[in-house]
Amino acid sequence: MNEVFINTEFHEQMVRGTKSMGIILSDHQLRQFFQYYVMMIETNKVMNLTAITELSDVVSKHFLDSLALVKVVKDLSQNEYSIIDVGTGAGFPGIPLKIAFPNLKITLLDSLNKRVKFLHNVVNQLGLDNIEEIHGRAEDYGVNGKYREKYDFCVSRAVANLSTLSEYCLPFVKVGGMFISYKSGSIEEELNQAKGAIKLLGSKTQKVVKFSLEEAEAERAFVIIEKRERMSVRYPRKAGLPSKDPLK
Repeated sequence: MNEVFINTEFHEQMVRGTKSMGIILSDHQLRQFFQYYVMMIETNKVMNLTAITELSDVVSKHFLDSLALVKVVKDLSQNEYSIIDVGTGAGFPGIPLKIAFPNLKITLLDSLNKRVKFLHNVVNQLGLDNIEEIHGRAEDYGVNGKYREKYDFCVSRAVANLSTLSEYCLPFVKVGGMFISYKSGSIEEELNQAKGAIKLLGSKTQKVVKFSLEEAEAERAFVIIEKRERMSVRYPRKAGLPSKDPLK
């Protein structure tokens, strides 16, 4: 990674926000985060990566929000957990988690090849290892034996209802593992509508953890769904069906 000179405001907000979650980043990690920010903003000029571009908003609503996983998985820094990030988009939460916790084994999955090429460039420029970027649909990779039921955790900040997300994400999770969905704070109705789907997929909602982030006004929530048993080969259904006709 080339020498990067960090914006002072960025440095202060990242240090303050991560310390509040018990995360201590090295200077090298802070430079990686800033280079990621710069690459994202530059690439965003020619392709749609994110609507959030203000520096302070990227820190709070993308970087710190991604790292908030430490609120529900306490030992991220001590274990070589395997994590797949479904619908990763510009790399959230997978790349911030990888920068902060290099021990994690991360897979980034997105359906748009242009975004995956951007992620590949970020991974190379930041010198990250043990991270894979794959282009495709969750419904297709979820039936692939290399990926099906292979991960300790599946995470997703993708915008979709919880029934659809569960069918996308739970196929990747080992029995005993967790699908952790990043959601807005108002989740009760959506969760209630997803109960049937979660049960059909051999899983159970363990808990919902609500939280707020420093300098970000919106309330957030983690929905933590435990994989209780191996999933029927009927799921996930073929591409397009989980979103068009969510399980009930």
